[in-house]
Amino acid sequence: MTFSGPETDPDAPVVTRAEAFRFWLKLGFISFGGPAGQIAIMHTELVERRRWISEKRFLHALNYCMVLPGPEAQQLATYIGWLMHRTWGGVVAGALFVLPSLFILIALSWVYIAFGHLPLVEGLFYGIKPAVTAIVLQAAHRIGSRALKNNLMWGIAGAAFVAIFALQLPFPLIVAGAALTGYLGGRLAPDKFRAGGGHGAADKHYGPAVIDDHTPTPEHARFSRGRLSWLLLAGLLLWLGPMALLCGLYGWNGTLTQMGWFFTKAALLTFGGAYAVLPYVYQGAVGHYGWLTPTQMIDGLALGETTPGPLIMVVAFVGFVGGYVTQVFGPEQQFLAGAVAATLVTWFTFLPSFLFILIGGPLVEATHNDLKFTAPLTAITAAVVGVILNLALFFGYHVLWPKGFDGVFEWASAVIALAAAVALLKFKRGVMEVIAASAVAGLAVKLLAGL
Repeated sequence: MTFSGPETDPDAPVVTRAEAFRFWLKLGFISFGGPAGQIAIMHTELVERRRWISEKRFLHALNYCMVLPGPEAQQLATYIGWLMHRTWGGVVAGALFVLPSLFILIALSWVYIAFGHLPLVEGLFYGIKPAVTAIVLQAAHRIGSRALKNNLMWGIAGAAFVAIFALQLPFPLIVAGAALTGYLGGRLAPDKFRAGGGHGAADKHYGPAVIDDHTPTPEHARFSRGRLSWLLLAGLLLWLGPMALLCGLYGWNGTLTQMGWFFTKAALLTFGGAYAVLPYVYQGAVGHYGWLTPTQMIDGLALGETTPGPLIMVVAFVGFVGGYVTQVFGPEQQFLAGAVAATLVTWFTFLPSFLFILIGGPLVEATHNDLKFTAPLTAITAAVVGVILNLALFFGYHVLWPKGFDGVFEWASAVIALAAAVALLKFKRGVMEVIAASAVAGLAVKLLAGL
C-alpha cells in the first residue's frame, strides 16, 4: 500500500515496492543529461505517464530540493520515494540514483588511470577537454540567465568572481559572504533579492494521480519529534561510525580519513549544483592534498558528464585517483584502494542529502504552497555564477595552454572548444552529442598530427 492511515481511500491505486524498485533501478541507468535532463525524465515518467504524483506535488517537492545543498535531482527522487514508501522508498530511490554511476565510474576511472597513456585514449580526451570547458561556460550562462535579474545580482556575481579568481579566497568564505549579503539585502532592498527563477506553481494537470493534489499527507510524512530525534541520531552514527573507524585505522591525517572529512564539507556547500562546488573540490583535492593533477580533474569532469547519475559523482573519480595514486593499501592493491576511496567519498558526499529529505520532508509536507527562494539563497545563486565563470577560465587555461602561457597555444583545442560552445549555446545540442563529436574530433587531430 502506498499510503497508510484512516484518511487514505481504500480504492485508490497503489504502487507496489517491487514496481517502485524496478523504476528507480531503471532511472539510475538512464539518468543522463545533468539535473535538467534527469528532472525532465522523472516528470515525464512519474507525472505524465505513470501518474504516481501530480504536477503540483512534484513541483512542490522540487522547489524544496532546489534550495538544498546537494544534487537536486537525486534528492527529488529520494523525496518522491520517501513520500510513497516511507524511509525504505526514499533510501532505495536515492541509492539507486547513485549506485550505477558509482560502479561505472570506478570501472572508467581504472581504465583511465591504467590505460590513459595509450594514443587512442589520449586522442579522445584531447577532444573532450575543450568540450568540457564549453559545457562549464554553458552552465554559467544557464544559471546566470535565471539568477542575474538586476544590477545588484550582477554585482554579487562579479564580486564572487574577483574573490575566487584574483584574491583566491576559499569557496566556503564566498558562500558565507553571499549569504550574509542576501540576509542584509533582503531586509534593506527586498525587491532586489526576490528569486529570479526556479519553478513556479503548477499550471498543468494530467489526470488523477496516486499522490494527487488533495491526497492527505500519510502518517509517516507528518512531523514527529520522536522521529526527528531518531533520524538525527541515525545520521550522526552513520557519519561518525565510518569516520571513527578510519581514524582508528589510519589516524586523522590518513588519506581516507581526510577524504571523508573533506567531502563531508563539500556536501554541505553544493548550493547551485556540482559546477558551483567543483572549484572547492579543486582547491582541496588538487591544490591542498594533491590527490590528482589539474589535467586529471578536467578528465574526471568529462567522465562525469558521460555517465548517468548526478554530475557531483565526479567525486568518485577524485577519490579513485587519490586512493590509487597514493597507494593507500600498498603497491599491490592499487585498484582496491581506488575503489574503496571512491565508495567512501560517495558515502560522505550523499549522506547529508538523504538526511535533508528524511528530516525536512515532514516540514515541507505541512504545506502545499509553493516554496520561495530566500534572500540569502538568491544571493548565493548569483555568487555561484561568478564562481562557475572562474571554473570555465581555469579549464580553458589548462586546455589551451597546457604548459603555461610560455608554452604553445593549442589552436586545435580552441577550435573544438568554440565549436562545442556554438553547438551548446546557439543550436541547443545535447551534452552527450557534443562530447561524442568533440572526442572524435580530438582523435582525428591526434591521428593527423602523427602522420
